[in-house]
Amino acid sequence: MDIAIIDYGIGNLRSAEKAFQHLGFDAHLVSDPASLASAKKVVLPGVGAFGECMSNLESHGFVAPLRDAVASGKPLLGICVGLQMLFEGSEESPGVKGLGLLKGRVRKFAGPQFEGGSALKVPQIGWNSLEVAGNQPLFRGLTAGSHVYFVHSFYAEATDPADVLAWSEYGFRFCAAAGRGNIAGVQFHPEKSQNTGLQIIRNFGNS
Repeated sequence: MDIAIIDYGIGNLRSAEKAFQHLGFDAHLVSDPASLASAKKVVLPGVGAFGECMSNLESHGFVAPLRDAVASGKPLLGICVGLQMLFEGSEESPGVKGLGLLKGRVRKFAGPQFEGGSALKVPQIGWNSLEVAGNQPLFRGLTAGSHVYFVHSFYAEATDPADVLAWSEYGFRFCAAAGRGNIAGVQFHPEKSQNTGLQIIRNFGNS
């Protein structure tokens, strides 16, 4: 198996699996943590609350094998809450530790530009454009301003700006993708982002 998509009991993950398989990749959902040792790449999806996702990841025995996979140099892609879990913690679940693979914390969209202050609602649901930070292999082949599909109330705030791979704007400029070395994560859903998302999935699969 080339690509292991971690299934840790947080909902229907078939759309991510089907997107990779549609492009011809040997990608499968895995519920056995030992499967990560034989996979060439790992995908960490996430839907719902940060705390619940971290709890499930731990209770299903994936935390240590995931860390081992990253330490061995295997490419890792986090999707949505999967990106958020790469960081140290989240305002959504105070006291719950993230994986800490990237430095920084996850913040809630807040301020006068949201809810009562303007037309911007939380969560952000819908299409938004990407501003890629320099030459990023994950976004190779995309046209400037390509749109992707978001569903989120929280965003990652990286301690090191160099860890931000792409930006988007919703009330202010926020981190739409982050990574370092063999680690990458996207706040949006590439499996729901039509041709742009398929190109991102193809780039990761070919990395």
